[in-house]
Amino acid sequence: MKSHDPANNRPTTAIRVMISGRVQGVGFRYSTQQQAQQLGVCGWVRNRRDGTVEALFEGDAALVQDAVAWCHQGPAAAQVQTVETCRENPQQLSDFEILPTV
Repeated sequence: MKSHDPANNRPTTAIRVMISGRVQGVGFRYSTQQQAQQLGVCGWVRNRRDGTVEALFEGDAALVQDAVAWCHQGPAAAQVQTVETCRENPQQLSDFEILPTV
């Protein structure tokens, strides 16, 4: 997977997301990875010790927005309370990973 394809001249966007609520122990990271891979978005997702989930989505702007929108619901067992977003500088990532807890 590539985060930017010069052939179609689509700009790369990166957005960091912080998700709070009942988002750990419900498969949120795995489901986020699956969703990102289906969309063709690169980045990463990880749990945080404060009980939140943090993710970075990078790729085509519309697809990144779709990934962020998915985070407002998450997997069936999740109960999302808030989703905070912040634009980041694209890093030209090549896949979507689950990172260790921080």
